Amino acid sequence: MLSFNYKDILSATIEQFMIPAERVAHVQVSNSLEHGLLLLTKSGYTALPVLDPHYKLYGLISLPMIFDSILGLQRIEFEKLDELTVSEVMNENIPRLRMYDSVQLGLDMLIDHPFVCVVNDEGIFEGIITRRAILLKVQELSNQYKD
Repeated sequence: MLSFNYKDILSATIEQFMIPAERVAHVQVSNSLEHGLLLLTKSGYTALPVLDPHYKLYGLISLPMIFDSILGLQRIEFEKLDELTVSEVMNENIPRLRMYDSVQLGLDMLIDHPFVCVVNDEGIFEGIITRRAILLKVQELSNQYKD
């Protein structure tokens, strides 16, 4: 029977699980949808943070958002990829964590999202916390208690 102290995870801080901003692909609010589409496609990510030049977090952009914005009634309107900016299509209503938030709060948010952005008190993007990071820690702890 697997038995480890779940408090080992819950007592940790978000910062201990966070992938720092320098290692996270992102787009800028003024980028075209074409740029967002290219970056999402090349990176293989489902969504990307949208930042301003000072790293303030504004929202997330995803492939479905981009495709939804260029689908017309009769055809795919590819010309909109150059006409629209990421800020016109992004989702601004996203969950956000602070580095000092509890891992329990992070777990609650990660139920519905593959990753959650971490910001400081001024809204500056610090990084992301992912389901993968949490699961790796659980795996590490469970391996310590194997028979």
